[in-house]
Amino acid sequence: MKQIVSNKKLMFTGIAVLSAASLGMAFIAQYVFDLQPCNLCLIQRWPFVIIIALGLIGYFLTNTPKIASLVMGLIGITFITNSVIAFYHSGVERHWWKSALEGCNIPKLEGSSEDILKQIQSITEAVRCDEIPWADPIFGLSMANYNVAFCLGLGLIAFYSAIKFFKTLTLS
Repeated sequence: MKQIVSNKKLMFTGIAVLSAASLGMAFIAQYVFDLQPCNLCLIQRWPFVIIIALGLIGYFLTNTPKIASLVMGLIGITFITNSVIAFYHSGVERHWWKSALEGCNIPKLEGSSEDILKQIQSITEAVRCDEIPWADPIFGLSMANYNVAFCLGLGLIAFYSAIKFFKTLTLS
């Protein structure tokens, strides 16, 4: 394990591939299995895009240990941020709290009959954040629940790898 997290090219490639695979699975769920994403689901995709870009930057700048360590640290921060977003989404799905994000809650219907009709039409197009469109049949965990653990784990691995990269810098 220590050899893997110390290998800059392998780590940056692996992180970028895992992030691309995560996005790929999200798109398969959406376009093949017709699981429409809510606003929080869409927000959780952006850190993976950022991590892919950082992974490519890190891959091509592995000859500079300071930059490699910094980029891997940024990847760790981005994974942890995504884990926090997924945890927030999990709480909304489990009704631990209401979402503060616009579009995740059904608005209070007020105004004229035309205004109410427009509001109802906009609601039917939106996907609610507080409903779980898919849960695994064994544990009952949603995709957001799995994303919490996945990103937390990868974030910790990225931080560990950044420390290893930095230690090679101080040893040289």
